[in-house]
Amino acid sequence: MEENKLTLVVLAAGMGSRYGGLKQLDALGPNGEILLDYSFHDALEAGFDKIVCVIRPEMEKAFRETITRKWEDRLLIEHVYQKLDSLPSGFLLPKDRQKPWGTAHAILAAASSVSTPFAVINADDFYGRSSFSLMAQFLKESQPSIPHAYAMVSFLLENTLSKHGSVSRGVCQVSPDRLLLNITERKNILCKDDTIVYQENQENFPISKGTQVSMNFWGFTPSIFSYLETGFEKFLKEQRGQDQQLEYPIPDVIDHLLKEKQASVAVLKSSEKWMGVTYKEDKEHTKEGIAQLISLGVYPNQKVSVRGA
Repeated sequence: MEENKLTLVVLAAGMGSRYGGLKQLDALGPNGEILLDYSFHDALEAGFDKIVCVIRPEMEKAFRETITRKWEDRLLIEHVYQKLDSLPSGFLLPKDRQKPWGTAHAILAAASSVSTPFAVINADDFYGRSSFSLMAQFLKESQPSIPHAYAMVSFLLENTLSKHGSVSRGVCQVSPDRLLLNITERKNILCKDDTIVYQENQENFPISKGTQVSMNFWGFTPSIFSYLETGFEKFLKEQRGQDQQLEYPIPDVIDHLLKEKQASVAVLKSSEKWMGVTYKEDKEHTKEGIAQLISLGVYPNQKVSVRGA
């Protein structure tokens, strides 16, 4: 691995079905910035020098025009495709499949472009400057002799909710020495009558405030790719003839590795509050949040991609 080099993998191939469009490229800052502008800014400040953007082929032109060309003189940026038909040998794309295969498959799409310790984020979530600093410090201290020591930035559940609908989060159990014990992907999490619940089979199940959750901010070494490849083949075998909406999410992979004692995951606790665009109604709240950070001096009041900003 290249010494002191850090890569950021950005998962940007999502469909945006609840939002109704390419939310990854929606302008939210005062100078037309998108959420990724702030993530790129924070990543650069933390010491990342390469970005690998996982996109769909039809997104590339808009992605380059909106984000890549603003940053390519300061960061090495590559684009890779998450394609539905990117399958292991011997597997065919189910004729009714339209939905992307999920976050673990998206990370696997970046394998040929990653040779250093790397972080993973979603394109449509705001993680905050301190979150990038925590992850960069961990990755810089990673030891080649311990290739299966990974990390995750965790957030307080109550800091990650949308006022406009349910969200999906990885609910974490963490040991006293800040290691991840298990993670369970929960969908349909929302605040109901001042109580946080997740809904399943038309029932509400409470989740305590203070619970640490994942928003797909992970830190890995390239050793993760062999696990992802093997796991995806197993998923496809089990998925044959099943619901064509099923996905291969990274929390499921991590939970399996933990149970099999094949990896460890350090939990890096962040105090940042989520901003994002899961729903169109989130947009104004996120714009207000960014404006507040600018007023506090966290971000410049000029284009964040301007050199020296």
